[in-house]
Amino acid sequence: MANLVQVLSALHKEQKRLQGKLQSVDAAIAALRGINGGGRNITSISRPRRQLSVAARKRIAAAQRARWAKFRAQKKAAA
Repeated sequence: MANLVQVLSALHKEQKRLQGKLQSVDAAIAALRGINGGGRNITSISRPRRQLSVAARKRIAAAQRARWAKFRAQKKAAA
């Protein structure tokens, strides 16, 4: 029974030590958030999507159709 009391005491000491470490980690995170500019999460920042004009999409589609036509022509010639 005395052994159990010692184990519990050791666990409480370890818990307090770890809580102190966790507080220092939390303080470091808070300091870095202040440097980061308002605490925004770095991983959640996303750039706005670029918007292509209708003409640009048409040029891209035409170029892709031309690539596929060339590929099919080469495939047909090889067969």
